[in-house]
Amino acid sequence: MSLFSQEENKNNMKDTKAIVYCEGAFNTTNGKTAHGLVRFTERYDVLSVIDSNYEGLDAGQVLDRKPSGIPITGSIGESLQLAEKAQQIATHLVIGIAPDGGRLSPEARKDVMKAIRNGLNIDAGLHDYLSEDPHIVKAALKFNVTIRDIRKPPPVSELHFFTGEIEKVDCLKIAVLGTDSAVGKRTTAWRIVMGFRNAGYKAELIGTGQTAWLQGAKYSIIMDSIVNDFVSGEIEHAVVSCWNHEAPDVIVIEGQGSLMNPAYPGGFEILAAGRPDIVIMQHAPARLEYDGFPGYKLHPLDHQIRAIELILGKKVVAVTVNHENMAEFEIDAACEKIETTYGLPATDVLFHGPEKITKILLPYLKSSKP
Repeated sequence: MSLFSQEENKNNMKDTKAIVYCEGAFNTTNGKTAHGLVRFTERYDVLSVIDSNYEGLDAGQVLDRKPSGIPITGSIGESLQLAEKAQQIATHLVIGIAPDGGRLSPEARKDVMKAIRNGLNIDAGLHDYLSEDPHIVKAALKFNVTIRDIRKPPPVSELHFFTGEIEKVDCLKIAVLGTDSAVGKRTTAWRIVMGFRNAGYKAELIGTGQTAWLQGAKYSIIMDSIVNDFVSGEIEHAVVSCWNHEAPDVIVIEGQGSLMNPAYPGGFEILAAGRPDIVIMQHAPARLEYDGFPGYKLHPLDHQIRAIELILGKKVVAVTVNHENMAEFEIDAACEKIETTYGLPATDVLFHGPEKITKILLPYLKSSKP
């Protein structure tokens, strides 16, 4: 499935103990699903991450220089042994890699089969639907496990067309867009949600990719698996459903791709159908080319900001920084340079926390009381 209702999300919030599969991709842009689950998830209790490149290390330490208590192992067998030693019973293998095109390698498929033989359910957010692989399906039936393809689209009969109902949503709507794909939009969106919640406001995330759903976002669509005619309607439906059921003070919409990424152009539908009041721009100052496409120079930050403001007719109000390939001492300098050059406040929510961005956004709330 690709669209999950509030009730479906509640029903799927089970006591699941997950091993996250990220062989060869952790701490790279292709490991962003695993990264999200290490940082935050309400859907799983993450027991370990698999990537032999970092075997024996702490996943949070590798990713964010902050220990998470989640060990990295070199294999499914090692992860199962660690779970047993900790008197934990692993229930799921979650595919934590996000390769180009969403396809699973032959080596990874062998690991999936091994997980199935060990009784693990499989949750995958790939375009490569494991539930349609006859060998994997046969093994799943034999070992009585479930294969769940998160990215599998619902039938067209269940999709929604844009109606204009979103104009009735009477709360602050924030879109977190980015200058590239895999640049940290979802992570920043969650941090903004948590920042508002910590300040006493009711905030909800609209997930637009498979990782947000895996993290437990109650109102989620998976944009890149939906028939194009219905993408705008599904965005609207998610936002309106969130407003009707939760009456939040703020709704934060996770961005996808970037407006000018040659392979993953995204954000147009979010601006047009999500009707955000303001936009946060996520940016990696040390990234010079579009993710995965050497020779395709990243468009300048101010160019991308102007494009968003021209399309939306509203403002980008802050820049959030991704500190990839930067030393700690470079982070504050990069934020200061953005503030001086573009006249916009800038912060790194992973390094500094969400407090600064929350303070920046509070004046835009339609309700002043927490």
